[in-house]
Amino acid sequence: MEHQHHKLNLFDIRWMWSMFGTAIGAGILFLPIKAGTHGFWPVVVMAILSFPMTWLSHRALARFVNAIGNEDITHAATRLGRKAGFLITLMYVFALYPICLAYGVGITNTAESFFVHQLGLHYFEHNRFFLAEHLITGMIFVMIFNTTVVTRIANALVYPLALILLVFSLYLIPYWKTAMITEIPTFTGFFAALWFTLPVLVFSFNHSAIISTFAQAIEKRYGALKHFKTNQIVLLNTSLLLFFVMFFVFSCILCLEPSDFDKAREQNIPILSYFANTLGNPIIGYAGPLVAFLAITTSFFGHYYGAKEGLKGLVVQIFTKDKLNTKRHKQIDIWITLFLWISIIVVAYYNPSILGFIESLGGPALRHDHLYLTHCGDVSLALHERV
Repeated sequence: MEHQHHKLNLFDIRWMWSMFGTAIGAGILFLPIKAGTHGFWPVVVMAILSFPMTWLSHRALARFVNAIGNEDITHAATRLGRKAGFLITLMYVFALYPICLAYGVGITNTAESFFVHQLGLHYFEHNRFFLAEHLITGMIFVMIFNTTVVTRIANALVYPLALILLVFSLYLIPYWKTAMITEIPTFTGFFAALWFTLPVLVFSFNHSAIISTFAQAIEKRYGALKHFKTNQIVLLNTSLLLFFVMFFVFSCILCLEPSDFDKAREQNIPILSYFANTLGNPIIGYAGPLVAFLAITTSFFGHYYGAKEGLKGLVVQIFTKDKLNTKRHKQIDIWITLFLWISIIVVAYYNPSILGFIESLGGPALRHDHLYLTHCGDVSLALHERV
């Protein structure tokens, strides 16, 4: 029986695609805009670096949770001490909450661009708040359901999304311009490109928001085999992500000029929406925004759940002595949901730069989280195995 569990099964595949869906969102849709500004070869190095960074950090985060037991990350973090636990929870929130805000802006801009450029409806240009409120309310309403329902919805969206992204990447091949490959950046420019693009790269592969739920599910199903199955599933998911994300990024950057990336950034829209507005292909014009909408939606589910979990952990740690036995958890859930709902709508209405969010807030926080939690995960596992 234990030998059968070593093999990949439907349960494992479902979780692999759920993590894939959490990662495929605004990150992959904005990474080409940031990476393309610096040329082809820095992106090649990024592709090489991204695999160990993504695999080891997310595996360590899962170990950090399931080495302690069947608890979410905010409870597991407190096992390292009250202050360290609070710091980890704060970093976790600071990494995920800005991403939720960025997704609110991204989905609003994607829908608005589609209405204006593809449907010729200019109503929402002057009624942005109405559009943002309805879109974000719809996404948060879905999150009211339990994690099983959300996982099934995300899975239903991920399969066609992955196929469409692959087809779109292949479709762009005839538009590739090989001149970019011959351009070699200076030594200083090369490493500057890596440093400034790293936050967006980390963001593009990040699916840490769903890792806590994933680790608990693995603990519940596999028990003593949890570390083996965690490594197996995360490794396969990382390989899948690397192929889809980097193939998509290379296809995008090889068929655009540097000025195109500046225009896309200025318009604050995903790369697919930019292609929809500029390629002149009616299929891409309608399919591009739809794919962007699905990608942001699937990723929003995981990040919203993680941000809410982290915020609740902070509130419980601050205001209650016994964080596991409070009678006010439902009230805390309601107030946190209202806070997230209102703040995401307000930020979406004001339309700040999405890449600015990633570069200044979410990306750097995720980068530090991954480095710190990789260490904590290995330490927690070592301590757990000694016991």
